[in-house]
Amino acid sequence: MNVNKFPEIKPKGKLVKKIYVAVMLWIVGRAIQAAAKVDREVKEEFSALRDDFMVKLWVAPDGPAMIIGKDKSGVVKYMGWNDKGKKVTLDMKIKNIEGAILVFTFQEGTCEAFCNDRFIVSGDLPDALIFVRVLNLIEVYLLPKIITSLAVKRYPKWSQMNPVRKFAGRVLIYIRAFTF
Repeated sequence: MNVNKFPEIKPKGKLVKKIYVAVMLWIVGRAIQAAAKVDREVKEEFSALRDDFMVKLWVAPDGPAMIIGKDKSGVVKYMGWNDKGKKVTLDMKIKNIEGAILVFTFQEGTCEAFCNDRFIVSGDLPDALIFVRVLNLIEVYLLPKIITSLAVKRYPKWSQMNPVRKFAGRVLIYIRAFTF
């Protein structure tokens, strides 16, 4: 039997999943930029990072990406998806689109995804942990509690005690994230 007689089977592109993950990365990126201006915990987390900090969160092998970093004045900005000409200091890669779908449909939390070996991190581990904490805070702001409790390891105590702060912060983040 000759192996060359059989055509190579190529997997489908999973276009709908890529579009969904790309939209979610855009929403999360804009929300992180907005929360860095509104929420004091997010500000404190980013202040612990160095001034040239830039993170790229993307899906391997050729999936969508999100780049967030500090500009020259130290302001946290969402910098799109293209990393050409940018010095990325922390590279967080989700191994495949299926893992990204689990994370961004909130079937699996970010910490659980790390434990299940869905991420590859290149860069400083303390920076990666700070960024994961920021992602958890963003999920608390963007999602209702019933969904957030599935996505984060521990629901923050401040969000249980002071609903005014949570809802005011949520409204401000929504307004800043979705207005251009």
